[in-house]
Amino acid sequence: MPISIPIRSAGAPAPARIPGLSAGKSSGLASLPPLSVYVHVPWCVRKCPYCDFNSHAAPGGEIPERAYLDALRSDLEQSLPLIWGRQVNTVFIGGGTPSLLSAAGLDEMLAMLRACLNLWPDAEITMEANPGTAEAGRFKDYAASGVNRLSLGVQSFDDAQLRALGRIHDAAQARAAIGMAQQAFARVNLDLMFALPGQTLAACRQDVREAIAFGTEHLSLYHLTMEPNTVFAKFPPPLPDDDTSAAMQDEVEALAAAAGLQRYEVSAYARQGARCRHNLNYWEFGDYLGIGPGAHGKLSFPDRILRQARVRGPESWMTRALARDGSHVAESAEVGPDDLPFEFMLNALRLKEGVPASYFSERTGLSLAVIAHQLEAATERGLLDPDPTRLRATPRGWAFLNDLQELFLG
Repeated sequence: MPISIPIRSAGAPAPARIPGLSAGKSSGLASLPPLSVYVHVPWCVRKCPYCDFNSHAAPGGEIPERAYLDALRSDLEQSLPLIWGRQVNTVFIGGGTPSLLSAAGLDEMLAMLRACLNLWPDAEITMEANPGTAEAGRFKDYAASGVNRLSLGVQSFDDAQLRALGRIHDAAQARAAIGMAQQAFARVNLDLMFALPGQTLAACRQDVREAIAFGTEHLSLYHLTMEPNTVFAKFPPPLPDDDTSAAMQDEVEALAAAAGLQRYEVSAYARQGARCRHNLNYWEFGDYLGIGPGAHGKLSFPDRILRQARVRGPESWMTRALARDGSHVAESAEVGPDDLPFEFMLNALRLKEGVPASYFSERTGLSLAVIAHQLEAATERGLLDPDPTRLRATPRGWAFLNDLQELFLG
């Protein structure tokens, strides 16, 4: 799911006005960045206690698939004036649990996207799935419809940990789901978490080793965090101390590297040529259209950069999207020049290799000179690589990434 950056002013655009095409403060963009599409499927079987995503337990165990797809088409069609003529490089279907969609429902969604969007022939199309909803036949149908990359939310191979995390699957189901995924898709990512309640370094090591043993091209390895407004935030479980957590992070990276999986982003490890193109577009400050309840988007125009957020509640979003009056867009705001440097660096510095320095001007419309003071301060503190051609954290800067990113606040 895309990284959500707070939008500072609210108010859906009036139906007669096309945001981004009207007069506004020029951002000076000579060309537009690559464009991705994010589709949010908000339902899951059960809400996990650590999850702060916009996910909702399916009412009665069944998702309102027909109503959702109708509303999604309406949302997409109302968004088209914002992206006329632009090619779409990647699609990410996230949630929630998108694998709750029927094979026919997913096929209809992808047909809708192909009909309405200028999709690259080799576009990366990723779908998230939960091992507890995995079916071999459905995975094959998803692949036949056009999904070419599956991201499987395993989280752990320890049954006790899976219960503590509120997952609906067990370790045996996770292993079976990985096998099904590898038969259906050439590209498979496994999501795994560490620093779990009561987890030892040895248990963390065993989890990562088992994930690596499947030989998938990509691993997303996340440190469990206590997010606000979650059950874990209200009733925090006993977690490993900071020293143990740091040791786990070092062990995770070493095990992945030894298996040929290089850490290229804070939580992402990939074999050569297997990086997630969709997520890279986020970190490189590319554009993305977000559709579905609660979806966020960032869209650039020659004269401005716009951020949007959809209405979060699934029922409300469906009703408003079908009304076709723009009310399904909960927030819409231009990103001002004072905010752009921080937003850009917040994303770019998550990449281990950083980004070409030229991207700053190309994708914000601002001169690199506007952050010259912050760049100098970060370099002097040993947090930023002095290479003038790249914006890249040093190993020390990556270890203290929050401190580095905060230097670029207003």
